[in-house]
Amino acid sequence: MEKTLEVTQTQQEYLNVYMSKVSRSFAVVVACLEEPLRDYMATAYLICRVADNIEDCEQPAAWKQSRFAELSQLLEEPTLAPDVLAGWDREDWPGLTSGEREQMGPESGLSLWQIYALIPDDVRSTIRRWVSAMAEGMKHLEDPQRAPLWVTRSGVQVLSGEEDYDRYCYFVAGTVGHMVTELVINHYGLADGTANSLLSTCEACGRGLQKTNIVKDFAKDLARGVCYLPDAWMREVERAPLSLAGAPAEWKRKVLGNVMDELEEYIDYVLALPYSAAGYRMASLLCLLPAYQTLLLAAQSQEELFTPDHHVKISRDTMSQCLLDARSMLADSDAILRYSREIKSAVASLFNGTG
Repeated sequence: MEKTLEVTQTQQEYLNVYMSKVSRSFAVVVACLEEPLRDYMATAYLICRVADNIEDCEQPAAWKQSRFAELSQLLEEPTLAPDVLAGWDREDWPGLTSGEREQMGPESGLSLWQIYALIPDDVRSTIRRWVSAMAEGMKHLEDPQRAPLWVTRSGVQVLSGEEDYDRYCYFVAGTVGHMVTELVINHYGLADGTANSLLSTCEACGRGLQKTNIVKDFAKDLARGVCYLPDAWMREVERAPLSLAGAPAEWKRKVLGNVMDELEEYIDYVLALPYSAAGYRMASLLCLLPAYQTLLLAAQSQEELFTPDHHVKISRDTMSQCLLDARSMLADSDAILRYSREIKSAVASLFNGTG
């Protein structure tokens, strides 16, 4: 294992504070990890959020391409951060929250790049390579000649085909799956066989979590004029979901089933992790179990899916139960398999009218 990353107390507080600001749930996940992997993951996650902020900003494509080019410079040479962030501070960032806007300026953003500069070269190389892949994909999301392709339906931007849906999820989350897995392999010194198993399924892990969020946030995304479920699927139901007019049960089953298939590979991924990688096994379960519970909740509230009442968010009590369940099955792969099968069976029963 690596030595603990030498960060100052102020820098450590920065990571803790900003992880909680950006994502409380992922802050809990990262807190499960051993040092220095915890700090590497927190830094990598916050840098990914910088890329997200550029993509989410309501500026023209050419403006975003300039910001992505500057992000690429920072990934290569973090000492440029004072100048780049000062330039970003002079820009308008419409569409971002005040917290997201803070991260793009020198007062709150400089510490992140100073920490990144302290990370060992091999680890920083992994972060740079996969954040660059993410940013490269995001940079072309509005290019009509590059996949993933979009179509406009009643003023809503919709991903065109299933391959575009998967491609989009690869850029924004599959790349993260690769990055995290390479960091984990390096940190725990995992053997080649284990490493290969993880690398073969890590992309589906990222896609599965992203697709879970797409189901969860469907109505919220639609309100801002975006639909990530593919138009090829929408045609099957006369695009009724785009006007929140609902959808047949079989179509909803198909949407959730596609996500469940991705999570099946996530199960294989977790089972490939040795028990000795306890921190990361726990972190993985704390991503996986809430995703399963979100899909179960979607099945339980299927009548409201893709209507004005579409609301799929698990409660704090459910999240607390996920934490307890993760702890109980941390070193019990059979229990993880049983959990997966029980959720899958429950979802199927609900759609069959027997749940």
